[in-house]
Amino acid sequence: MSQHRSARAAVFSAGSWGTAVAKILADAGTNVIVHARRDEIAEAINTVHRNPGYFPDVELPASLAATTDPAAALHRADYLVLSIPAQSLRTNLALWTPHVGPDTLIVSLMKGIELGSGERASQVITEVTGVSADRVAVLSGPNLAREIMDGQPAAATVACPDEDAARRFQQACHTSYFRPYTSTDVIGCELGGAVKNVIALAVGIASGMGLGDNASAMLITRGLAETTRLAVAMGAHPATLAGLAGLGDLVATCSSPLSRNRTFGTHLGHGLSVEQATAATRQTTEGVKSAEAILALAHAHSVEMPITQVISALLYEKVTLDEAAAALMQRPPKPEC
Repeated sequence: MSQHRSARAAVFSAGSWGTAVAKILADAGTNVIVHARRDEIAEAINTVHRNPGYFPDVELPASLAATTDPAAALHRADYLVLSIPAQSLRTNLALWTPHVGPDTLIVSLMKGIELGSGERASQVITEVTGVSADRVAVLSGPNLAREIMDGQPAAATVACPDEDAARRFQQACHTSYFRPYTSTDVIGCELGGAVKNVIALAVGIASGMGLGDNASAMLITRGLAETTRLAVAMGAHPATLAGLAGLGDLVATCSSPLSRNRTFGTHLGHGLSVEQATAATRQTTEGVKSAEAILALAHAHSVEMPITQVISALLYEKVTLDEAAAALMQRPPKPEC
């Protein structure tokens, strides 16, 4: 592949996080083309250099182009960067796979677990495309799209079994405001990114119920403990969960009002139903979709995940808010570690 300054990245699609990563890549000197589902979004990116659907107030780099044609987006692409809802990955990727080049590195931005199969995004990608695992990378970390669009400092982890591939993508997205680190622990990065969304729902619920910072800190800390238990049982390195893709992402998602999962939880804590909270949030909330799949993974690996269990029960209206809070606080006392 050519030097990173002339590398080509196709970003699918033009949602909030996809747009933010497309901007990062373009600012790093990578040639970027965004695949948008709607003609008006692609046209706006190409003509006025803005994404009116998500960030109408932010001017995108002039070098960033867009198209609704997946074949055109993927033509000679060194990187296919996927930022779509985890539950629609399998169906969409099957349509795009014929256009993926033989040496293209596929980079997942997705933070969810597929319902039914219980598979992480990287596993779905290798299944659908037939590429080897060392051609699939994951980008994960405490990355709130709005802050990145404003050029505020952030960092993330690029994980891939092939260290050279991770380093190539690291170079392709390294800017003055975005600092990527590398790792080979794909499992740890993906599980950290998926489970933190469920924990953020719990923190949002606690906030919506009027509970204080002590409760939030408890949920974040114990949430990290159950995330680490599951990740290690599935083959991850515990240090990954103490890093950017674990603790870092967890803190940002649980603490910020910019977090859609925390916001969704806050709506639930205020007494809204799941349907009402979905309407109020308007964007994909991966924690809602993935909670049941994560809980199934926990059962399969004999891992105790009490917060995830309670949130899953609450989402499926098996328990009330008060019963959920009581279930977490009335568990038998035990040693911390």
